[in-house]
Amino acid sequence: MKKRTFIIAELSANHNGDIKVALDSIRAAKRTGADAVKIQTYTADTLTIDCKNDYFKINHGTAWDGEYLYDLYKRAFTPWEWHAEIFRVANEEGIICFSSPFDNSAVDLLEELKAPIYKIASFEIQDIPLIEYAASKGKPMILSTGIAEIKDIELAIETCRKAGNNDITILKCTSAYPANPTDANLLTIPDIEKRFGVKVGLSDHTMGIEGPVVAIALGATVIEKHFILDKKIGGPDAHFSLDEKEFTQMVKSVRIAESMMGKIDYEMTEKKKKSRQFSRSLFIVKDVKAGEKINRENVRSIRPGFGIHPKYLSEIIGNKFNCDFQKGTPMSLDFISN
Repeated sequence: MKKRTFIIAELSANHNGDIKVALDSIRAAKRTGADAVKIQTYTADTLTIDCKNDYFKINHGTAWDGEYLYDLYKRAFTPWEWHAEIFRVANEEGIICFSSPFDNSAVDLLEELKAPIYKIASFEIQDIPLIEYAASKGKPMILSTGIAEIKDIELAIETCRKAGNNDITILKCTSAYPANPTDANLLTIPDIEKRFGVKVGLSDHTMGIEGPVVAIALGATVIEKHFILDKKIGGPDAHFSLDEKEFTQMVKSVRIAESMMGKIDYEMTEKKKKSRQFSRSLFIVKDVKAGEKINRENVRSIRPGFGIHPKYLSEIIGNKFNCDFQKGTPMSLDFISN
């Protein structure tokens, strides 16, 4: 039986600067059936510098093109003074709350709040000092790989393990917002598990809910998807996030897919036995007399399954019936003259 998938509602910037929206989003995430809600712990100053040259200008075919990094992050961040209330409401609602730290001071804050998990974002997978510091806290580590090469993943995992942390989940991720489904390459998921010996999952930025369903069939144990209370709220991440109704449908679809995975099973259950009565078998399909030869006109393989196995047809052709039989009689080897 497949292990229950851990589903994360990523709030990111979808509070749009309003703590009430943030708190209402946590309550809504709980209603969707998500296992956890995740926020991001950074400030514009912990991520970058306020510089207006071209190095810091976004120009890569995204919804944020034309903005400078500092301005985007200043608009999108979750104020640190909100964190305690966010964690409190999540605890009140009975949903796990954790965060992506973007520097050591963020880890320190999250330690004070007793965050149970640390998530390293795709663009931080090369920040080995941050990974080392977060991993040293002994909490489960989830790392996204949207911009990672194999050597980056290897080094990040090695860093966690050297810090004494072996509870590692690597998420397949495409760092585009939204991501094109043809760029998802979800077959990487089972390869990650085999190649690196870690748990695997998907951080999905494609539109819709198909990616997570496919991912769990390929072995994903964690699904992360951006969540917004209502797309009318707007904000930097609204355009590729699922609203409450969509996220609820995703969770439902994932749970159905989990149940469908089941186990390797060739057992003949009572249900299967009952259904076998509708299988093919050999029947007498014309009224026949004793001594009449069996041929393909008077005995056929048809439904239902109360006659002998169709494999006997070629063996009995040319033999004779030992009695009169009516059309619709299930064929038996006992009906053949010796």
